Amino acid sequence: MTQRRTVLAGLVGATVCGQGFAQEVERSPQAWIQHLTQSQPVREGRVQLTLPRLADNGLSVPLRIQVNSPMTDEDHVLQICVVSMRNPRPLMARYFLGPHAGRAEVSTRVRLNGTQEVVVLAQMSDLSWWSTRAEVEVTESACLDAS
Repeated sequence: MTQRRTVLAGLVGATVCGQGFAQEVERSPQAWIQHLTQSQPVREGRVQLTLPRLADNGLSVPLRIQVNSPMTDEDHVLQICVVSMRNPRPLMARYFLGPHAGRAEVSTRVRLNGTQEVVVLAQMSDLSWWSTRAEVEVTESACLDAS
């Protein structure tokens, strides 16, 4: 049986990152960022993250990402990665875009394991990396670590 999340991810060009990918890298968020960017410099700017400052429940927190890009053949977003600094699996999602996307914008809901910082990375067509961060206070955690 195909899960709804997998089908939807395939339709929008997203990868919901699971256990197989998680085994390739250490589980620390900084290791994920280093792995994703292949240790390339990451600059602040060009990326906007809209996330509530306070979430009553970590089970479904709305998140919106916008990247300042004309989305032309010469200048577009290649991918957007969402990294959680406290979740059991730090890489929450990875979206692949291109000039065909029209707008560099993603809206979704995420699960968060308590109060934390969420980092969004965007790779542009010139292979540069841009990022932004946002703090969110979660009163009821959604993720439980089995350890």
